[in-house]
Amino acid sequence: MGEFCQCFAPPVIAVCGTKKSGKTTLISHILPLLREREMRVAVIKHDGHDFDPDVKGTDSYRLRMAGASGVAVYSRSRFMVVREEEASVERMIACFRDMDLILLEGGKNSPYPKLQVVHPGSSEGILCDPRTLLALCSEVPLRIGDVPCLHPTDWRGITEVILRFCAALRNPQPGPAQSSPDSRHGC
Repeated sequence: MGEFCQCFAPPVIAVCGTKKSGKTTLISHILPLLREREMRVAVIKHDGHDFDPDVKGTDSYRLRMAGASGVAVYSRSRFMVVREEEASVERMIACFRDMDLILLEGGKNSPYPKLQVVHPGSSEGILCDPRTLLALCSEVPLRIGDVPCLHPTDWRGITEVILRFCAALRNPQPGPAQSSPDSRHGC
């Protein structure tokens, strides 16, 4: 596995690919495997279009339509906050600082380490900087240096790549350029 600058706590891994390549399917299958390892994982999903977070007819929808710049709905076990303002990935990450891992669906141009899903017919090549790749998830074998290529339904194998990456962040192995604990992240 390559050297990754991971200045983010918790670790963030982008799961990228073209539209309809299987990103959501992959994430939905590896989440239970990460939970088995007692990891608390948040998912941040990018939507290229604007979206409506409220269902028409709910009180929160009515309040937002009436002019509220922010609405929060909560119960004993969950909450939802909607704010009418510009959003960024960094702001979303800050909302999940207490998690063990954040999976970012999308983010092919982000600085985060990546799993790229390659699906024949919708994507054939590499979308992101190859230096940021943790693994390729492809039905067709691809070779990019020492980046592992796993079948997109090898959920346990993909989960192991993620777990090894997280373990390496927790227990970095000092190399020639990493002589002091403060130089470890290089950011």
